[in-house]
Amino acid sequence: MPQPPSASPARDELLVARIGKPHGLRGEVTVQVHTDDPEGRFVEGAEFRTEAAAGSGVPRTLTIASHRVHRGIWLLGFEQIPDRTGAESLRGTRLFVDADSLADDGDDDDDEGWYEDDLVGLTVVDPSGATLGTVSGLLIGTAQDLLQVTLTDGTEALIPFVEAIVPEVDVEGGRVVIDPPPGLLDLNS
Repeated sequence: MPQPPSASPARDELLVARIGKPHGLRGEVTVQVHTDDPEGRFVEGAEFRTEAAAGSGVPRTLTIASHRVHRGIWLLGFEQIPDRTGAESLRGTRLFVDADSLADDGDDDDDEGWYEDDLVGLTVVDPSGATLGTVSGLLIGTAQDLLQVTLTDGTEALIPFVEAIVPEVDVEGGRVVIDPPPGLLDLNS
């Protein structure tokens, strides 16, 4: 069972990745990506603040030494982690970046993206406004992302995070509108 993190992220930081299992013997780890620009974030020399279980010994910051994609999965190596044993200690660690570093790049497209921290805790409603539950996570997938929703009856549902099913995300208003096809919310019953 995962232990609670030792600290909460500062308000001016955003989650960009969660570290998974070690890969190989040289300290590389798999990561669950929580950024819409992994190529721009995961570059040699990039530094991230960490959030890990208390007593895990994970450094407060990690600096990327290597990065690559293997079979569709991002693999990162860090200057502070020389081997598999060190990599094993990172499992479950969350990597944060200063929100100021995400300043507008001058692109004026209407592409919107959300980080897990933006979505967790938002109320989930249907198109009529009836409360269905609360967003409890965001699972990043290769084909599509999934909203993890805790329904009002306490069960969990995974909602494809596509415009046809999630037509509105209102972070300021504290809600997400979903229009699930029949049976989607009953899949875990």
